[in-house]
Amino acid sequence: MIVTTCVGLAAVVGIGYWGYNTVLADGDSDDPQVADATKALQGFLDAWEAGDARRAAQLTDTPDGAESLIKSVMTNLKPSKTDIAAGDGERKAEGEVVIPFTVKMALPGAGDYSWRSRAKVVGGDSKWKIKFQTEMIHPEMVPGQTLALNSRERAAVLDAGGRELRATSLVGVVDTATGKGKSGLQARYDEQLTGRSGAAKSVVIVNRESGQVVKNLTGEEGGGGKPVRTTIDPKVQEAAAKALSDVKKNAAIVAVDPSNGHILAAANMPGGMNRALEGRYPPGSTFKVVTAAALLKQGMKPADRADCPKFAHVNGQRFENQDQFTLPPGSTFRDSFAHSCNTFFVNSRAKLSPESLHQSAEAFGIGGRWDVGTTTYDGSVPVTGSDNEKAASTIGQARVQASPLVMASIAATVKEGTFKQPVLVPDAVRHRYEAPARLDPGVVDALREMMRATVTNGAGRALKAVPGAPHAKTGTAEFGTETPPRTHAWMIGYQSDRNLAWSVLLEDGGSGGRDAGPVAAKFLGNLMD
Repeated sequence: MIVTTCVGLAAVVGIGYWGYNTVLADGDSDDPQVADATKALQGFLDAWEAGDARRAAQLTDTPDGAESLIKSVMTNLKPSKTDIAAGDGERKAEGEVVIPFTVKMALPGAGDYSWRSRAKVVGGDSKWKIKFQTEMIHPEMVPGQTLALNSRERAAVLDAGGRELRATSLVGVVDTATGKGKSGLQARYDEQLTGRSGAAKSVVIVNRESGQVVKNLTGEEGGGGKPVRTTIDPKVQEAAAKALSDVKKNAAIVAVDPSNGHILAAANMPGGMNRALEGRYPPGSTFKVVTAAALLKQGMKPADRADCPKFAHVNGQRFENQDQFTLPPGSTFRDSFAHSCNTFFVNSRAKLSPESLHQSAEAFGIGGRWDVGTTTYDGSVPVTGSDNEKAASTIGQARVQASPLVMASIAATVKEGTFKQPVLVPDAVRHRYEAPARLDPGVVDALREMMRATVTNGAGRALKAVPGAPHAKTGTAEFGTETPPRTHAWMIGYQSDRNLAWSVLLEDGGSGGRDAGPVAAKFLGNLMD
């Protein structure tokens, strides 16, 4: 297959026709013959521009041949817009006028293309005919040839198994008019997938009988496109997509291999926006994994006392637990984490400096610049500027933001014991982000213990019957200005029996344990099926 490269606006081709070297000759504007011949040619050009090959051909000395070639050119090129204009003519002899003209076309998949040619108009006494020759339609053609568009097969975006990836929000779409990638991986890797930069089609001269390409007019021959291979596991991707199939809210599921950071699934409902990797949301109580890591680093233990009152007050601002629940006296840090007690975490802020949460987040890679192979939002945990902001940040509110990918990576970091930057397109990754801090082994062990307790004795009970000893953290994140506030529903976690960490987000979806939990259970159940 001939492979070509199209430029945005093709350079005007060389003339060469009848040895004509001047593009626009100084015309004889006062010569009546030139005026009459130009009028006749303009009628021909107007008909050609309108796509009326028969009417144009009737103005030539060879109607059958002219109609056939013009119809062939217009059918093959399918221009969305055509503009053909005559220049200044010049009388060469009595009854013979040569007139240059310019053809401009907007071609689907090939962009704008223009060329210059010239016509010989013969006759007299107001009876003028265009002397038809193949070279007049395009100066680089000879009899038996026509113009056409040549397509290059676009390479595919592949999953980890080498099959074509079926995930529209990841893969993106291709503009049918230009043939260029419009979104997602199709846009990011357009040049690789097509084998060149520029448009998807080129203008070529072909043999009318065989269809063989004779010459490329807007590109050069070269190698074809190369596929883009991703880390997506088709079984995990399918399980995630099925888990979201009945969800009525905007939602996302991300799955990551903790051992190497490979993104195994990134499903979105509905498709289109890739909220799984690019979305920016308050993570709510799922962020308590990071807060708990900061408290553990300060010396707290899972079995330490952790009171969970109905309310916590900070400079006149009231914080409360979901549905204003409390935990009984003698409850532990493990209990407050598992049941997601906001008031305990807010009241623990005195143990943390303004920088503590930011520094703890760094060990999870949050806020770094991740080289994933696609566009991602990598989270933000600013240094807190006030006591109220610190209080809200401990429970994943205030200015704390993350994507579902970031939250899956948090779970993966607990599972692996260290941050491994997520990756989607390994061949494109040049510099994986390295976290500037590491979690202490004792902190990791405690986080694992508390995330397991969330499932066995806490807000993550929706996963209690799921095999594989899942570890989890729920989250209900407030957003907006309504009273009471609306909430996103989150759940993150990992499996003990396999290298799989994940996050579930339901936009405006209610409660993490009540609403995101069953979706997470369905996702994990689909994997077992």
